[in-house]
Amino acid sequence: MPLNGHANKLSEIIGNTDLLTIPSLSRLAQCDISVKCEFQNPGGTVKDRAALQMVLSAMESGLLKPGMTIVEGTAGNTGIGLAIVAKSLGFGLKVVMPRGQTKEKEQMIALHGAELILVDACPFSNPNHFYHTAKRIADENPTFWWANQFENTANADAHYLHTGPEIFQQTNGEVSIFVTAAGTGGTIGGVTKYLKEKNADINTICVDPNGSGIYNFLQSGTYTATSGGSFTEGVGIMRLVNNFRAAFVDHTITLPDSDIVTIANYVREQDALILGSSSALNVTAAFYAAIKFGPLSGGKKQHVVTLACDLGERSVSKLYNKAFLESKEIFVENDTIEKLMARFTQNDDILKSVTFDYKNL
Repeated sequence: MPLNGHANKLSEIIGNTDLLTIPSLSRLAQCDISVKCEFQNPGGTVKDRAALQMVLSAMESGLLKPGMTIVEGTAGNTGIGLAIVAKSLGFGLKVVMPRGQTKEKEQMIALHGAELILVDACPFSNPNHFYHTAKRIADENPTFWWANQFENTANADAHYLHTGPEIFQQTNGEVSIFVTAAGTGGTIGGVTKYLKEKNADINTICVDPNGSGIYNFLQSGTYTATSGGSFTEGVGIMRLVNNFRAAFVDHTITLPDSDIVTIANYVREQDALILGSSSALNVTAAFYAAIKFGPLSGGKKQHVVTLACDLGERSVSKLYNKAFLESKEIFVENDTIEKLMARFTQNDDILKSVTFDYKNL
């Protein structure tokens, strides 16, 4: 972002987002719980950062030349970020996305001028998975460049170079816990690497939605899905990728969707903060971490930082849709913040230490 606040391209205003302390949850947990407001990016998500860094790095290396077309497979938000960056910098874009994501994401990709290719959702082992489909399309034409957000470490570089330093500066170096979910692994990879270099005592936590395998992988080295499945989009992964390999993770946690819904509704009512589903997952884990770890030595408050990684309006059809939630056997009126806090206070077994050395695989 230009220092004087005057940009000439939409891609130039990516980054330098505000840090917001959530009053209601901070009072309940008696610590500071803050979110990096990544919805302030022009595409409305943290994925704008990765999209920009991947494209700039490819341009610098010569892999992406004027007149070429970018191809990427995505659950949605990276596609939106790439659509903005591609349009701003003069490239075409083809986005391959699995069916079943929110309609809001499909609409935004199309509005920004990218070609949207929808494929059936299927396991990664299936050659028709959106990831493999995007690679095939890119391989078919020498004027196409595959962004490959999972393995392209320019993704994590975006957060090592920018997001991590912003968090450290905005907390005056007093961030004590950092929490985030992992999708491509870029955010957790880059931010935790930077923060651990600044202060090895910062606790780093990866939150995993139900149905993903990161939680079990970080303890055993095996990607075994947890019970059930989450409606949270764009986070959770069942394989080790280069961006996640860069991460420094101390603890892992998995949470049910019902907890996410409780927190999302509570901060909406108390703080006027409308979280997307992945953001609500992050904030719920941050709330648990604040309760779990308590005050620092000498009674000093913990400062827990996470990401509000997307716009809440893109989750209206699921996270804030009573009929949809009830189809998943989640009944909003049955879950209160008091019940959630009591369970978090009484249950010491939700968060696990990372015991598996995944970096050397």
